Amino acid sequence: MRKVRRAGVVRLRELHVPELARIAREFTASAATTPAAAPVTAPAPVDAGGGVERLLRAAVSRVGGGTLQTAAEYSLGLAQGTRDWPAADRRRRAAQVYGVSVERFRKHHELMVLGQIAEQLLGLAGQHGEAGRDAGGGGAAGPDAQGTPLAVAAVHRTHRTVRTRGAATLRVHVHAVDLLRDVDVVVSPTNTYFVLPATYKSSVSATLRRAGADLDPTGGLVADRVHDELRGWTARHGTPGRAVLPGTVAPTSAGALAAQGIRRIYHLAVAQPRPGTNDYDVQPADVTRGVARVFALLAEESARFDPPLRSVCLPLVGAGRGGLTPLESFGALWPAVEAELARGAERGARGGAGPWEVHLVVRAHARADLIERLLTDDGGTG
Repeated sequence: MRKVRRAGVVRLRELHVPELARIAREFTASAATTPAAAPVTAPAPVDAGGGVERLLRAAVSRVGGGTLQTAAEYSLGLAQGTRDWPAADRRRRAAQVYGVSVERFRKHHELMVLGQIAEQLLGLAGQHGEAGRDAGGGGAAGPDAQGTPLAVAAVHRTHRTVRTRGAATLRVHVHAVDLLRDVDVVVSPTNTYFVLPATYKSSVSATLRRAGADLDPTGGLVADRVHDELRGWTARHGTPGRAVLPGTVAPTSAGALAAQGIRRIYHLAVAQPRPGTNDYDVQPADVTRGVARVFALLAEESARFDPPLRSVCLPLVGAGRGGLTPLESFGALWPAVEAELARGAERGARGGAGPWEVHLVVRAHARADLIERLLTDDGGTG
C-alpha cells in the first residue's frame, strides 16, 4: 500500500505488486460470475494497472465514508482530479482532511488509513479468492461450473516451521477466539490502562471478557470474572487509573472458558490511547517486546500448574484498532515467536522440555492465507 500511495494510480502499471495483481484477477473473475454485481465491481478485462485500480476503488468504498474514506481517496489519488498529483500534494491534502500537520499525518493517520484499506483488500481477497464459488447458488457443498466438488476451507491449519536450530509445529485457527479449545494460555491485546472494552464489542479482549463471564440461564451476568481479576491485578500492582509501559503482561484466569480447556489469559498492553481521540497507537517494537514477555511469563508460571502449561495462542496483535496491518503485526510478533521456538528446540535437544505449542488465531481466511505465505516464504513448509 505504501508503494501504491507513493506512485499513485497513474503509475500502477510501473509497480511490481504481484499480490495486489493476483487479488485483482480473482476479484474481477468473481465479479464476472456474479449476476448482481455492483457498478464498482462490474466485470472488465484485468490489465496490469486497471484491475488493481478497480480493486483499490472497491476497497476504499467499503470503509463506510467519512474522513477515513476521503483521506484514503486523496492519499491514493482516487479522488476526482487527483490522479496526476504528486505524492507530497496528495499527502498534504489528506492531512487537511484530518486537520493535522503533514508530519503528524505521515507518522500516525496515514498508517491507519493505509492499514484500513489493507484490511478491506484482505476482506475482498477472502470473498473472491475462489472465483465463482457461490455463482448460481451452488454454495460450498456443491460442484463448480466444471462439476468439480468445492470444499469448505479448513479452519485449523498446521504448519511445520523449519529453522536453523530446529523445527516446530505452528497451528493457525480461523475462527473467533472464544471458539478455541484446549489451549492453555490465550493472549488478549489491550490498552496500556488495562481497561477492557464493553462485552458487546467485537475485539479479542471484549470477546474473551464476554466468554469468561458467568451467566445465568437467561444470559444475565452473574460474575464478570476476567474483568474483575484484571482490576484486582492493577490494584495489587499500584496501577489503577494510570498507564503501564507498553509490552506489560498481566495474567488472569480464563473464567468460564476453563470449561473449554483454556486455563489462563495473558493481557498484553500494547495499545496507547491517543489523547483527545478514540484512537490508539501501537508500535511494532512494543508488540515484539510484549510477545517475548508472554513467553517469559509462560515459562515462569508453567510448573505451577498440573499439568504444566504448554500451549499459547496469539492473535495478530495490534491489527485491529491499533492500526497495524496484518503483515506488520505478524512481522512484529514473529521474531519473538521464532526465537522462543529455537530456544525450545535447543532445550529438547539437550533432553529438556521441547518448544511450546504455539497457536495463532485469526477470523478471516485471507489472513490465514497471508500467514501461510509468509511462513512458506520465510523457510517454513505448510
